[in-house]
Amino acid sequence: MPNISSKAIQMPQSPIRKLVPFAEQAYAQGKTVFHLNIGQPDIKTPEQAIAAVRVADLTVIEYSHSAGFPIYREKLAAYYRKNNINIANEDIIVTTGGSEALIFGFMSTCDPGDEIIIPEPFYANYNGFAVMAGLTVVPVTATIDDGFALPPIEEIEKKISSKTKAIVICNPGNPTGYLYSKEELERLRDIVKENDLYLFADEVYREFCYDGAVPYSVMNLEGVENNVIMIDSVSKRYSMCGARIGALISRNKEVMSAALKFAQARLSPPTIAQFASQGALDTPQSYFDEVVEEYVERRNIMVEGLNQIPGVFCPMPKGAFYCVAKFPVDSTEKFCQWLLEEFDYEGATVMMAPASGFYATPGKGVQEARIAYVLNKESLIKAIKCLEEALKVYPGRITE
Repeated sequence: MPNISSKAIQMPQSPIRKLVPFAEQAYAQGKTVFHLNIGQPDIKTPEQAIAAVRVADLTVIEYSHSAGFPIYREKLAAYYRKNNINIANEDIIVTTGGSEALIFGFMSTCDPGDEIIIPEPFYANYNGFAVMAGLTVVPVTATIDDGFALPPIEEIEKKISSKTKAIVICNPGNPTGYLYSKEELERLRDIVKENDLYLFADEVYREFCYDGAVPYSVMNLEGVENNVIMIDSVSKRYSMCGARIGALISRNKEVMSAALKFAQARLSPPTIAQFASQGALDTPQSYFDEVVEEYVERRNIMVEGLNQIPGVFCPMPKGAFYCVAKFPVDSTEKFCQWLLEEFDYEGATVMMAPASGFYATPGKGVQEARIAYVLNKESLIKAIKCLEEALKVYPGRITE
């Protein structure tokens, strides 16, 4: 039988989804499973998005422009300008999710064998996108003790080599919920400018910032206009994960021209989902005000509840809807599987994502797990109680 490719062998398994068979087994045993493992909000999609699909007068579902429908790009550019990000529609390529945007960005700017620096822990699929593009991820470690703030600049500078092509960040962050300050981003700008690197910023959680925090976009960094590439998506902002509409955004004309060739090769982003996304741009601010208020309440329930469990530590995130917690266990890989296979409390258990899969450095995050507080408040309270009771009986618990 012919061999599969080396890329297929290198392609990492998703730490978010790989425990699914054990969850299915738990369901078969009649357990309730509280899914804290995946960023699938239970928030309703805005009616404006649903209505835009309902009223679409279609006789043929045809291709769009490879860069996306011009009217959608124009409307999207207006959305950014309203949020003090001054870009034009020609600076935007609509993609099949933010994932495709980052893949196009990597392939347009990097050659196989190039290196990209990423603060870890980071969204696990960045590893997969790097494998697709033939790139090497060079991690620089952020720590839970300081809430996963940007590592010291000198630590980042140590990682730069002749093969380094880009720095990649997510802001607000998945999996940590950390929100980089303007000052931290300006430090990155200086490194990028000095070393002539690209700066990729995944800003898909822009609308979800808490406690009065205001996000600062990399598109507003001065002096690096041709170095900056922003990744965006409708998935989380409008609770439209299944729409698979994202955007690659840059003022660098050469990058956008190169990326368009990749976009042409895959023909076009999904037509009907672009209608929904265009409609979503009419969502009133009141929708986001309510959603942010709900997420703040969920965050507080989750983080405060976790920190009240003996031996558990979880920093308070400033954005997105994730947190990373440290547990007093031998391994969260083992703990998360045990929760599904062998544990229940009053017929329920919890599914989390082991954080080691969000690190590129072997041995990091072994006692940490990413938690998505995307369930209703009652379910979160029950999930915390499950974790508290589980830690009382887990055979691999570590006691100080």
